[in-house]
Amino acid sequence: MSSLLNIGSRAMSASYAQLTVTGNNIANANTAGYSRQTAELETAFSQQTGSGFFGKGVNVSTVTRAHSDFLVREAATATSLAAGDAARSSQLSQLEKVFQLGEAGLGYAAQQMFNAFVDVANKPQDSSARQSALARVGELATRFSSASGQLDALQSGVTDQLRSAVGSINSLSSQIADLNRRIANVKGTGHDANDLLDQRDRAINELSQFVQVTTLAASDGSVGVFLGGGQKLVLGGNATPLTTVADAFDPSKVQLGITEGGVTRAFPDGFIAGGSVAGLLRFQNHDLADARGLLGQLASAITGQLNAQQALGLDLGTPSAFGGALLAIGAPSVAPSSNNAKSGGVPVASYVNGSGVRVSSVSITTVDSKELQPSDYELMADPALPAGQYKLTRLSDGTTRTVASGDVVDGFRIDIAAPLPAARDRFLLQPVSRAAGAMTRALDDPKGIAAASPVAATTGTSNTGTAAIASLSAVSPAINPDLTATITFTDDLGNYTYSLVDTTGALPTVNGGGTFVAGQPISLNGFELRLSGVPKAADTLVVAKTAFPAGDNGNANALLGLRDSAIVGQQTLAGGLVAPGMNVTDAYAAALGTIGVRVQSGQAAADQSAAIASDATAAVAEKSGVNLDEEAARLIQFQQSYQAAAKMLQIAQSIFDSLLTIGR
Repeated sequence: MSSLLNIGSRAMSASYAQLTVTGNNIANANTAGYSRQTAELETAFSQQTGSGFFGKGVNVSTVTRAHSDFLVREAATATSLAAGDAARSSQLSQLEKVFQLGEAGLGYAAQQMFNAFVDVANKPQDSSARQSALARVGELATRFSSASGQLDALQSGVTDQLRSAVGSINSLSSQIADLNRRIANVKGTGHDANDLLDQRDRAINELSQFVQVTTLAASDGSVGVFLGGGQKLVLGGNATPLTTVADAFDPSKVQLGITEGGVTRAFPDGFIAGGSVAGLLRFQNHDLADARGLLGQLASAITGQLNAQQALGLDLGTPSAFGGALLAIGAPSVAPSSNNAKSGGVPVASYVNGSGVRVSSVSITTVDSKELQPSDYELMADPALPAGQYKLTRLSDGTTRTVASGDVVDGFRIDIAAPLPAARDRFLLQPVSRAAGAMTRALDDPKGIAAASPVAATTGTSNTGTAAIASLSAVSPAINPDLTATITFTDDLGNYTYSLVDTTGALPTVNGGGTFVAGQPISLNGFELRLSGVPKAADTLVVAKTAFPAGDNGNANALLGLRDSAIVGQQTLAGGLVAPGMNVTDAYAAALGTIGVRVQSGQAAADQSAAIASDATAAVAEKSGVNLDEEAARLIQFQQSYQAAAKMLQIAQSIFDSLLTIGR
């Protein structure tokens, strides 16, 4: 028969174990990642006798922790998504400061610049008005350049954060691998290393704040940790370190990658689905790139149209000459992928010129700044296409098309020369992204402002209609001021004939005709003549070379007219249809709206995912956390159990003493 003394001893040991575990729970109530533990008891195997089975007391089988794999995984996933949304939202809030409202904004600076030409138009010879206009041009250039510098600073900050995150990821991966080894060693004893398991769960949760991972338990107690798509990060006791890889097109940007078999490869865009790294990459690869496009589109459109109109007017030089550029911007650029086919370490579709500068065999040139879009493009030599055909993808919206050398797309021309790209070679085309960073004022002499139109118009003194000159502006660099146009209306319906006479005698007379439509200009010889009123039969108009450029304001009015003209974002659609663009004010407002929507949606996503993560974390805490009130109640319960066991031992000792007395 089992000894009462033995049963009491076992009971005391079990109660003591329960008191110890409860005390440990109380001590770690505020320890991050600690899971409540419980001493598990089991009945000692009974002893069979002739009088039946008599119990032998109780045994402590093991110590378990309150844990749910499902809740822990859900919390890690929610934490990962929340960290990604928070990281992106934080960067977007910084990006919003680049596109400012009111007088600090680029739209206001552009308006002030255009408005400065009002004074130039009113007083073409006034040097102070011209100097004020140049100052406004310079201020606009400075603001664009400063905004681009802010984007560069954001990129630099993202790069530093990504590199720091990779260091943390590798450290946590090594920690998880080490814990795997230690847990596997303990697993052989038949018991779980609860504290080590808690440490590993905490490390995985911290890792999830950087990158979203999935875990797979192994039979030896270790867990495999994988990135999205199944890329191993930790397998058993081995960790695979991540690395930062320079972007294939832009060395200032970094991507995450891995080195295996001596080969480093970057993960594709979107491979990492969650964590702060995913948020930073999404901001870098999409939000920041799109912001550069919006800024560059504005800079390119303003500069292109302003310089084009300036080139159509006459300055105050002696003699007067067509105007030079008012602004300069960064040129369109092409970057070959670092992964392109190589020969001797140099991409085949590139060569190094005499100055040691690598030049791509692909080049782009702006044709019409009004049609430039806020996007980069990827050109690829797709082996599925016929020779000489290439696949072009507009990265802002994923639109693809097939192009050949010499094609014009969205306002720029693509030229491809030898050495021709090899199959699957890729090139990043940037028509506008680098424009704002190098934006400067190109003209310093106020006399260089081309305020005068190269031609002037007069109405015949014997005209009987009410037609008057509303405006006259040069619209083409092909204009020839030495050609005098005489327009004669042949009837009251607006039909007219014209003659173009070369005053130098170098060209023969050109005759023609047309019909005047109210509101529509008469276009000849690179100029547009607009009339107010109604012409009558035999009325005449003469457009000839401007006799006194110093007092003429025709081109100054045209420069001012750019303020309200749709010079940004025009698109040529399928079938030759043209979608009109926007004026600078509306285009900047649209850019503000685009950034504002992203900021708001990013903040909303961050708030929502943070709330979900908080609920998931609370569910884990409810399952695994320590409740001090409950532990205090258990402490009393186990104390009483311990005291009862001690009383049992006291009685057993008393019985034993009585037996000894009888024996004497």
